[in-house]
Amino acid sequence: MSSIRRTTWALVLLLLLSACTPSVAQVPTAIPTSVPTLTATPLPTATATLSPTIPLPTALPVGIATPIAAQIITPVPPATSEATPIMAVSDDLLPPETEQLTYVFPVQGAKVDYGSSHHDYPATDIFCAEGSRFVAPTSGVIDFTSPVDRWSPASDDPAIRGGISVAMIGDDGVRYYGSHLSALADGITPGVRVEAGQLLGLTGKSGNARNTPPHLHFGISHPTTPDDWQVRRGQVSPFPYLQAWQRGENMTPVLP
Repeated sequence: MSSIRRTTWALVLLLLLSACTPSVAQVPTAIPTSVPTLTATPLPTATATLSPTIPLPTALPVGIATPIAAQIITPVPPATSEATPIMAVSDDLLPPETEQLTYVFPVQGAKVDYGSSHHDYPATDIFCAEGSRFVAPTSGVIDFTSPVDRWSPASDDPAIRGGISVAMIGDDGVRYYGSHLSALADGITPGVRVEAGQLLGLTGKSGNARNTPPHLHFGISHPTTPDDWQVRRGQVSPFPYLQAWQRGENMTPVLP
């Protein structure tokens, strides 16, 4: 009995051992087959669009001018026949210096006598009958008047030796002076405008001429102040201009 058990356990043990021993299986040999060649399809290449590069300004060396863009010149349209006409200016609107000035001899309506020289300064004494007409030698504005004879031989003030007298500034810029009058014409006062040939006064022998034949003392000078008697009495010899005015010539005095 016991031997049967031993035999049975022996068989069981053999079976267990045979089950634990690995069996060698024969691996079949692989037969090489041709591998198909793969053709690589090129992928589309992305084209990069580059933005234009903007150059940064660089400092120029001193002395190199930066180029300036050329100027665009707009052509001037040609003149058309529809131009605006220029307005004509009347001669009455022209200033006095652009007009032809008129000159007249300063004593009118009387026989006169005068010389080419005077005593100690340039002037002309025009001898004529008392009460002769003393007129403006040209157009201008009255500058000075002395309507009253205030001269006295006792004081012999040179500023009033002319007695009754008048001076005017001509439109030619010259001052004309007449003295030793017997009266001034009505309305002749400083600031009044007069025309050539207009009555300024009547000749006489006022001032320091009371003991001489009646005459008009006539002086030509630069305009100064009305009380500047030293210049007012005469700076330029009137003689050549008096002769021209007697001939009807419009000769303007030339001042030094």
